[in-house]
Amino acid sequence: MDIKGKGVVITGAGHGIGRALAHRFAAEGARVVVNDLDANAARAVASEVDGHAVPGDAASDDGVRALIDAARRHLGAIDVYCANAGVDVGAGLAASEQDWATAIEVNTMAHVRAARRLVPDWLESGGGTFVVTASAAGLLTMLGSPTYSVTKHGAVAFAEWLSITYGDRGVTVHCVCPQGVRTRMLDNSGVFKEMLSHDTALTPEQVAESVLKGMADGSFLILPHPEAGEYYAYRAAKPDKWQASMRKLQRRVDEAGDSAAAPGR
Repeated sequence: MDIKGKGVVITGAGHGIGRALAHRFAAEGARVVVNDLDANAARAVASEVDGHAVPGDAASDDGVRALIDAARRHLGAIDVYCANAGVDVGAGLAASEQDWATAIEVNTMAHVRAARRLVPDWLESGGGTFVVTASAAGLLTMLGSPTYSVTKHGAVAFAEWLSITYGDRGVTVHCVCPQGVRTRMLDNSGVFKEMLSHDTALTPEQVAESVLKGMADGSFLILPHPEAGEYYAYRAAKPDKWQASMRKLQRRVDEAGDSAAAPGR
């Protein structure tokens, strides 16, 4: 796909991977709409890339409708939609009902709601591209966070369904599944930070470069950390051994947590 001149919408683009995607698409000559809940961040990034800021909620039905309507008014047509916004809320079985609701809304349903509004027009106009920022947690799991693991699995599953259902009708779907990325989410991950960085934490710019390459290659699954594919294959082939190795990592996390909570530490 030739990106030059295309209309691109990126959600969660005020920081991290989204910001890097905005810069990378703009460098290729795309016309970029920058969305983020943080209005100041959205406007700042839009200024950096000569784009157009549409701050607001990219998860709720009303928010998705408002974003897509505003983007269409500015761009004329949306050629690429990067459903990048995500949240990591709640921990363990103590995760609240609100944590679960927020994670489901942002990490899964945001993609569903955007596709509902985009795909019918793409089918009539000849096609479009839907990019889901999921996570390696959507292929494997995320220790400590059932909310993140479950909803990112949902994001991967929806992206796969969308690709299978509409891939022969002009709708191209890419699913991006990085591991550790140097973002605020990684910085705030506590005892998990070292584990997530085990296979080298990438910069958001490196992830954005992988996304553009994956789009050029026509890849459904885009793995900025290629080793995630090896883990995924091992998990599928030997699920019991995979879970045993993950339980070992969980014990390390538990020990690190106990150590951090010890008096004088």
